[in-house]
Amino acid sequence: MSLAFEQVQAAAERLRENVLLTPCTYARTLSQITGAEVYLKFENQQFTAAFKERGALNKLLSLTAAERKRGVIAMSAGNHAQGVAYHAKRLGVPAVIVMPRHTPSVKVEHTRAHGAEVILEGDSFDATRSFTFKLAKKRKLTLIHPYDDPLVMAGQGTVALEMLAQQPDLETLLVPIGGGGLIAGMAVAAKGINPKIEIIGVQSIRFPAMAGLLKRKTVQFERFTVAEGIAVKNPGRLTRRVVEKLVSDILLVGEHEIEDAVLMLLQIEKTVVEGAGACGLAALLKNKRRFRGKKVGLVLCGGNIDLMILSSIIQRGLARSGHLIRLRVETRDVPGELGHLSGLIGAAGGNILEVHHQRAFSAEPLQTAIVDFTLQTRGLDHLAGIVKILRDGGHRTSLPDRDALPRVS
Repeated sequence: MSLAFEQVQAAAERLRENVLLTPCTYARTLSQITGAEVYLKFENQQFTAAFKERGALNKLLSLTAAERKRGVIAMSAGNHAQGVAYHAKRLGVPAVIVMPRHTPSVKVEHTRAHGAEVILEGDSFDATRSFTFKLAKKRKLTLIHPYDDPLVMAGQGTVALEMLAQQPDLETLLVPIGGGGLIAGMAVAAKGINPKIEIIGVQSIRFPAMAGLLKRKTVQFERFTVAEGIAVKNPGRLTRRVVEKLVSDILLVGEHEIEDAVLMLLQIEKTVVEGAGACGLAALLKNKRRFRGKKVGLVLCGGNIDLMILSSIIQRGLARSGHLIRLRVETRDVPGELGHLSGLIGAAGGNILEVHHQRAFSAEPLQTAIVDFTLQTRGLDHLAGIVKILRDGGHRTSLPDRDALPRVS
């Protein structure tokens, strides 16, 4: 196998006092919701807000003096870039980070702020990777691969060493998979301590690369996922060998499931995670029966989420839960009718945020108006009561976004 337990132990010694020993704590409310005994590993509390700095630092600390002097190079559009840049600066090692041209400017600036030379090259990760390999050879720089390197994998594996030191009775670990560095390192570490522990991977259904390889199936990829940190089409060769040997299954989760998990962690645990970091909880919520009664460890692997994306997740989550809703009412186009409708909604406890009054672009009879209300409610039951009041008053009422509200008709 491409990684040994002793290598993870050696990485733990190197990283001691250099990365944060993040907590792994019992999640009481999530345990009640899922039926499992849930423990959360808060890797989003690292300085760079992600586990990636563990592997990056372990590789950096393994360089020779000559390699340090020449410098390092990495390809990444996110957490790996910041992990390499931050620790390279700490160690006085020149760092070049190659990022795709479409990388959000905030990530580019954060990486530059850590002192790295940032090069934007390539319209796809494959193009960026090809350029990186050529530049590394040309400038004699040491490549710090984001996942397919035993030293990087060993560094990531220290997450599992800490989890089992803090919670020795864990029976199952649910681990997000992109390129496979985290789950490979954690699997070797966890199995080295407890050979009976179950290691299960989680991927976005839009980027099921490792799942396809493990199950020997051809898979299709979408263009985007909210879990962009694990949106990898080509997992590592070294990581794949470990996954094939030590990982018992890979579960797939959808976009709404990931979004709901991000929102649940924010609401219940008061912690911010990115899409990839919420995948473990998403899988647990989707497969409650499978994990009922088990002691399950989840890795909140990162917290670097764009604020606009987080805002959208919150808004969409409120809509799916019925707390934020668009209500369409067909009514008479006469003076005072809009005020009457607003009064009915207000008396029922609905808070009107927006009103859109449609006359011109309608196929309804001339003296009919279509009014769209955006409301805040206390949830689906409250919404159903508001709808009933309007319909009982003779107003044809519908929910244009009814797919998000299966319980309301």
